[in-house]
Amino acid sequence: MAKYVYYFGKDGAEGKGDMKELLGGKGAGLAEMTNIGLPVPPGFTITTEVCVYYYRNKEYPEGVKEQVGAALQRLENEMGLNFGDRERPLLVSVRSGARTSMPGMMDTILNVGLNDESVNGLSKMTGNERFAWDSYRRLIQMFGDVVLGIEHAKFEEILQSVKEKKGLKYDYELSMDDLKEVVKQYKELVKKETGRDFPQDPREQLWFAIDAVFKSWDNQRAITYRKINNIPDEWGTAANVQAMVFGNMGEDSATGVGFTRNPATGEKKMYGEFLPNAQGEDVVAGIRTPLPISELERTISDAYRQLLNVAETLEKHYRDVQDFEFTIQQGKLYMLQTRTGKRTALAAVKIAVDMVKEGLIREEEAVMRIEPEQVETLLHPMIDPEAEVNEIARGLPASPGAVTGKVIFDPAEAAEIKEKDPEAKMILVRAETSPEDIAGMNACEGILTQHGGMTSHAAVVSRAMGKVCIVGCEAISVAREEFRAKDIVVKKGDVITLDGTTGRVILGDAPKVEASVMGEFAELLSYADKFRRLGVRANADTPEQARVAHNFGAEGVGLCRTEHMFFGEERIKAMREMILSDTEDQRRKALNKLLPMQRSDFIEFFREMAGKPVIIRTIDPPLHEFLPKTEEQIKELAEDMGISEKELKRKAESLHEVNPMLGHRGCRLGITYPEITEMQARAIFEAACQVKREGKEVIAEVMIPVVNDVREFINQKEIVDRVAKEVMQEQETDIRYKVGIMVELPRACVTADKIAKHAEFFSFGTNDLTQTTFGFSRDDVGKFVPEFIKRGILDFDPFQRLDEEGVGELMKMAVTKGKSANAEIELGICGEHGGDPSSIDFCHRAGLDYVSCSAYRVPVARLAAAHAALREKMKVERDK
Repeated sequence: MAKYVYYFGKDGAEGKGDMKELLGGKGAGLAEMTNIGLPVPPGFTITTEVCVYYYRNKEYPEGVKEQVGAALQRLENEMGLNFGDRERPLLVSVRSGARTSMPGMMDTILNVGLNDESVNGLSKMTGNERFAWDSYRRLIQMFGDVVLGIEHAKFEEILQSVKEKKGLKYDYELSMDDLKEVVKQYKELVKKETGRDFPQDPREQLWFAIDAVFKSWDNQRAITYRKINNIPDEWGTAANVQAMVFGNMGEDSATGVGFTRNPATGEKKMYGEFLPNAQGEDVVAGIRTPLPISELERTISDAYRQLLNVAETLEKHYRDVQDFEFTIQQGKLYMLQTRTGKRTALAAVKIAVDMVKEGLIREEEAVMRIEPEQVETLLHPMIDPEAEVNEIARGLPASPGAVTGKVIFDPAEAAEIKEKDPEAKMILVRAETSPEDIAGMNACEGILTQHGGMTSHAAVVSRAMGKVCIVGCEAISVAREEFRAKDIVVKKGDVITLDGTTGRVILGDAPKVEASVMGEFAELLSYADKFRRLGVRANADTPEQARVAHNFGAEGVGLCRTEHMFFGEERIKAMREMILSDTEDQRRKALNKLLPMQRSDFIEFFREMAGKPVIIRTIDPPLHEFLPKTEEQIKELAEDMGISEKELKRKAESLHEVNPMLGHRGCRLGITYPEITEMQARAIFEAACQVKREGKEVIAEVMIPVVNDVREFINQKEIVDRVAKEVMQEQETDIRYKVGIMVELPRACVTADKIAKHAEFFSFGTNDLTQTTFGFSRDDVGKFVPEFIKRGILDFDPFQRLDEEGVGELMKMAVTKGKSANAEIELGICGEHGGDPSSIDFCHRAGLDYVSCSAYRVPVARLAAAHAALREKMKVERDK
């Protein structure tokens, strides 16, 4: 018979820390802590296989109930207590535990086994009647909510009513008689809502609780979390049944959560929070703001010192930051969970670099521990330290960064707004968040809560999502559609800024400064650069963008779109004059005005990227895109050209195309109007010669777009080569240069061997290659692609992540054919996919030489390229 239940206790654990797929993260952590001798209450784990079977068959596999019964008896023997006994009752917790952390998304039930009789036994056994009744009211509330589906708020209303009658603020102020009254009213609520009494049979309670944990794998918040974090639905969760230890037995008892290092900053110091005289759910719920863990040294000093030792043991054992839960029962420490700690990008980078320096991990491990998407948050702007801002409140800085957005109070409304308008920028403001808020949290730029601590639900989930978050901002008071900070009222739709680094809440849009690559971040990227094979260049349309990219570590410019330089006030006039000219002479006259403008831009590019390649693409878009749109612009241009508005409109209409993206653009313009290619080539080479004479190395690469046929490329290359030769002779300067194509049409991929005989590089323009392969207009996909993804017709948006099956196969064909004809051909990518980590992995496997992406994604690409190389290395080593 298959083994479905794994025990852990005084004689060790049947499971191990590397069995997460079977035991889930929590179960594997409990087993491993038991095996290394840490104080863990005994218990057992029901495997994820049972959950998967349960969902497929709507029943448990044969033998599970017998194995659970045997494990429960073993637990009774070890504890010297009996489950449901009226004199010496054993109580257990039943908690979920998927193989990857899903904080707060699934269910937990504590104090299982209490009933009207055993509550008295617990009271006598512990000599603490108040504690016993507090535990019973907690069981009925959690069981009623999680198992019986009674609204949590209905229990809270009863609890609040009893407190108000006694003039009390906190749960722990309730007397024993108060708690008995709460239990009485809770039981009446259960009978009213379900038509039956609260279950008194402990074993019935246990199986109801196990059922609920497995069912919670498929609740809406868990489904949403899995979707956001790409966690497969078929994994399932384990269920952990563990002997209860109690943090609510008085002032020498407590419960808390901690990290072996600060998860927000990475500081090497135990970090966390606790609540005295409480149970675990009180801490993460965020209803009471807990105390910093350092306060334990003052209140329960022996347990604090033991916890410091445990934290050090855990970190050395796992060689990573651990997020742990603990309970102190009458001065004795118990560990209830350990898992790899979720942390901000800032903390992740610092921790990885520090651990390399401490000798805990290698540089390769440090690189692989940082997800490329994570570091993007480090490149976001921060509040300008010199700016004057209107700070209205300050809370706990749970997740760093600076974001501005419109205030919204309803998470469901935030999710709806984001779905309709993906560009909407919102700040979610709540008294505290709960797992049900996950979709709304994901839709917002930042989260602000009135209550809760640095390990509350809002803090943990925000860090995992990379969202800016401020918690425990007790200076604000949150109502339904507004919040108050002193005498300031902030309403729904008002703009605020969150400074997640300091905890400041700022009214209005605070000035921000650009990020930079410094300190541990720069050091981590230097590790990555040692391991990657792919070069990383940047797409830059202005010298300023090139400067930013250079500062982020770009090894050149992979795409400079020259047409973007034409939109300055004087430049657009000259460009329009050229477009609307009737003769070559008129066009050349207008182009002569543009020549010095283009040359000056290219000079700045070559200076900024001295010694690095700069790929400049000749003009690509259809000419009509440059024409005036308003009547005022048409009138002004007609006057400048000395023609009538009617004549100007006639000329403009003659350029109109039914499908301009497939029309007169790219190399087709250069072929029909060779003087355009000539002007751009002259500007490039005159700029290159000038910078070369300044003593700087120049590597110029000229890229011809929208090439379908080798003869198109030959036509344009001949012009470029001729002009280059002319300029270099005139300037008496030699320039290193290449001429290649942007591969953006399927026919170019199919005929790549013919083109490669003449081209010196291919750069895959995957935006248009995706468009022409799928037959999708990239400007219109928003109307149907989300629905295709929802229906399972597409797995992802192919404009955001490279389609390996279709577009990728065309690229591989072009690579293979290109190299067969020209072994020295340079291969790169310059579409938006060049900054997407999964697409970068494909580029590595496909044999490209470099990727090019927007300036702010250069660090992401550097890290992703290292990941791709290290994954390949690990695969080779595994296959040996």
